Amino acid sequence: VQMDVHGRIREVLAETIREELAPEHQQLSTEDLMKALRQRGIIDEVMKELKFVADVNEKEKTSVPPKPSTHFVDREPPVLKKANIDPTRRYLYLQVLGGKAFLEHLQEPEPLPGQICSTFALCLHFRNQRFRSKPVPCACEPDFHDGFLLEVHKDSLGDGSKMVDATAMLSISDPVHMVLIRTDTFGETTLVASYFLEWRSVLAAENGVTSIAVELLGVGTESKVSVGVLNIRLEIYPQLNKVLSPEITSTQFSLERQKTAEKERLFLVYAKQWWREYLQIRPTHNVRLVKIFAQDENGINRPVCSYIRPLRAGRLLDTPRQAARFVSVLGYERAPVIGGGSSKQEQWCTLLAFLCRSKGDCEDHANLLCSLLLGYGLEAFVCVGTKAKGVPHAWVVTCGTDGTITFWESLTGHRYIHCPINPDDPPVAQQPKPLYPYRTIGCVFNHHKFFANCQPSDAVELCVFDLQDESKWKPMSGEAIKSVCSPGTVSSVPPFPPLCASTIDAAITSNEIELQLRILVSEHRKDLNLSTVWDDQLSYLLSPALAAYELERATSISAGNEEFQDAIRRAVPDGHTFKGFPIHFVYRNARRAFATCLRSPFCEEIICCRGDQVRLAVRVRVFTYPESACAVWIMFACKYRSIL
Repeated sequence: VQMDVHGRIREVLAETIREELAPEHQQLSTEDLMKALRQRGIIDEVMKELKFVADVNEKEKTSVPPKPSTHFVDREPPVLKKANIDPTRRYLYLQVLGGKAFLEHLQEPEPLPGQICSTFALCLHFRNQRFRSKPVPCACEPDFHDGFLLEVHKDSLGDGSKMVDATAMLSISDPVHMVLIRTDTFGETTLVASYFLEWRSVLAAENGVTSIAVELLGVGTESKVSVGVLNIRLEIYPQLNKVLSPEITSTQFSLERQKTAEKERLFLVYAKQWWREYLQIRPTHNVRLVKIFAQDENGINRPVCSYIRPLRAGRLLDTPRQAARFVSVLGYERAPVIGGGSSKQEQWCTLLAFLCRSKGDCEDHANLLCSLLLGYGLEAFVCVGTKAKGVPHAWVVTCGTDGTITFWESLTGHRYIHCPINPDDPPVAQQPKPLYPYRTIGCVFNHHKFFANCQPSDAVELCVFDLQDESKWKPMSGEAIKSVCSPGTVSSVPPFPPLCASTIDAAITSNEIELQLRILVSEHRKDLNLSTVWDDQLSYLLSPALAAYELERATSISAGNEEFQDAIRRAVPDGHTFKGFPIHFVYRNARRAFATCLRSPFCEEIICCRGDQVRLAVRVRVFTYPESACAVWIMFACKYRSIL
């Protein structure tokens, strides 16, 4: 029988208040009450009774093995199911108990029930586990109420089998990375804050529980401005037999900081010397895009090599080309700049911030694609250079064992084979114009190598990718890079989070968007005094074409066109005309997609088609990728009787 926890607590509190408040009516703090409950052994009983509650989706009621915590599912409404925690493992229980001083939302009116409003969501990553809070309405004091159970040893055999004590946990320097995302009423996401929580203070807390107020700072140009404060409660579970003294933890933290600062200082000294040597090769080198450091979302300078790490996608992506397709459907957005001027605000995001916001700049895309290609065992590098008109750009290059050099454009998923032009060749044969958009290249790097281009010209079309040849590429010391970039060093580089499976149901989403588009088309035609007759069979026949387009984007292979052509010929009788228009989006907003479609004269011609026996068709196919990224294909079509 579950004990009547609340009843017992009430009795004890009544008694405590009688005993301790009678004489002077002083204020009792939470600590006093907790102490009273502890003395009567109630807290311990509650802890024994405590079953941590996990969100489980409707469908998972059938006996499916539970998904690991890295796959968060944030569909509403959650079904609460009791999950016993494993008493032989150590957990960090992190609760977010509300926020305050989010002053940008001071004037925000209370949302009416059922009204769509902007929301905050908190995304967490700790030691290969990811969590996401329930969305809460944006407010000056957002009503976060979430608990996250973080395993201290996830996936590490050996360590995970024994119960770690406080001293062993003190050496785990991985922070809890917290990213705050705002989603507006149109579903657009904004990165609000990115914070690294030092959780180990709880190891020296009395009773193994500590509450902290975390001040979040903004990102990019606002990285010194306070965004708001989160109230966080940390607890080690099961309770520690012996807590550490605060002196021990603070000594550990300051030693780690000193060690990191010293490594970073030595790397900086080395980088300056290396740069002086590079400039002595040719004075014009000072205008080449040789990027050794880049600022992250918090305005912290990090070596560029630390933004890359071989990343395995588990079972979520099968091939390097599919990985390139996934990266290309994550949204593209340049870091926001306040005020005019063409200067580009630099912001290379940490991977968690990029994935949670699901959009970022070209560098974010290139870093992720390079990490995934390295995970697939390819020799991959990020290239920093320019596109047309001298616009800075980043893309990826892979070097094949047979010497094939392939450029990968991370924003589109396109691949280009690079054949350098030898400027000394006689100009007999007309050189083929390269298909890729890149103009100059300053440097290439990955997680443990960095090369600066020291060929006479930095033009991409003349560039020879013989990275072993020091007369063409000046390398940085691998040891120096390793000292500040390799995982496991006590450096300021956050570990990479695992990718998460999509939480989007492709069929339901496709149907929803299709239905909304039908309504939008009918309304638009009604405004033009045109009636609308939908042809369901013709709509269905468009499916194979959409599947073929996506297959081609993901594999570079086109298939199944003959059957599609044949079916359409049969569906369109003699003397009738068929018109079709496919278009591709990476967002799921039907209104926005429809407005874009109308801007295309081809599509507008179909949607506004007049004539005899006009039949309209629309088909939507959503292809889901990890991290809730989507490729949305839409095809509008019409058939009508041709009148000559």
